[in-house]
Amino acid sequence: MKRLTKEEALSLIKYGDLKELGRLASARKKELHPDSVTTFVVDRNINYTNICWVDCKFCAFYRHEKDADAYVLTFEEIDKKIDKLLEIGGTQILFQGGVHPKLKIEWYEDLVGHIHTQYPQITIHGFSSIEIDFIAKVSRISVEEVLIRLKAKGLASIPGAGAEILSDAVRDIIAPKKIDSAVWVDIHRKAHKLDIKSTATMMYGTVEKDEDIVEHFDMIRTLQDETGGFRAFIMWSFQGKNTELLAQIPDMEKPSSNRYLRLLAVARLYLDNVPNIQSSWVTQGPYIGQMALHFGANDLGSTMMEENVVSSAGAAYSMAKEEMVHLIRDVGEIPAVRNTAYEILERFA
Repeated sequence: MKRLTKEEALSLIKYGDLKELGRLASARKKELHPDSVTTFVVDRNINYTNICWVDCKFCAFYRHEKDADAYVLTFEEIDKKIDKLLEIGGTQILFQGGVHPKLKIEWYEDLVGHIHTQYPQITIHGFSSIEIDFIAKVSRISVEEVLIRLKAKGLASIPGAGAEILSDAVRDIIAPKKIDSAVWVDIHRKAHKLDIKSTATMMYGTVEKDEDIVEHFDMIRTLQDETGGFRAFIMWSFQGKNTELLAQIPDMEKPSSNRYLRLLAVARLYLDNVPNIQSSWVTQGPYIGQMALHFGANDLGSTMMEENVVSSAGAAYSMAKEEMVHLIRDVGEIPAVRNTAYEILERFA
């Protein structure tokens, strides 16, 4: 299939017929995943702290150190969460927090080492690029050293959080203290070169233009051409409840389901080198999450035993393993549980 240009992607976002986009994205998905298997992972988000100095305007989760409800989880509290995950057959923790102003590399080494030693069967998928960047700064070491030291302790892969929209004009409005686009890309490049795989993400629906979205797609595709290190792309819409950004722009239009499916389909077509596209049922709800399987998604993401960040901003959907299986079967596909590396662990007939 001929590669989409940025101009073609922009035209599809602006003018493409939604049903035709679904047909094209489904055809591309079938080329990449001809066995009609749709996967999901049984995992748990663990937010080890909500203390953060970055103050992103779109976030309702963060607290400052002196706030009454600020916390840093103890290792014992984290162990209890992992024990409950193991009870339901979980295999992965998505591990991230706020960007704590005082925690240095030794604390993170102790944490990752503790989990990896206590629970060697659990994959640690953790720490966004901005966390890694700040750990390096506060510890006075390089990003490479942070990654090398955490990998040595048991870190398996890193999530794509913190990408939002990879446009500095947008980031300067919604998260002015955050690392810029080039730094986000470079941290993932450095991780990939150390054989630490990652995911790519996008949060849309704030102040970005269609052109910014296409530029975001292109930065992901370009790095993937270089490194091949992204396992999946995950996209979700801005959740505005309790956020400073919505307070500043109260008439901001909430993205529609149509918009979500349109962008998802174009992402599947443009990101021809990223093997997996994940449906964001957590923000869209289970039925649009299911519909996404007709618009290029081949993965339903996580059963989401625990989620604190987008739920703080108003997304309150949850789903059990059995419901995931039902939704996948309902569209004529084969459900399967996967691990972090997208290897099939259990297939449901």
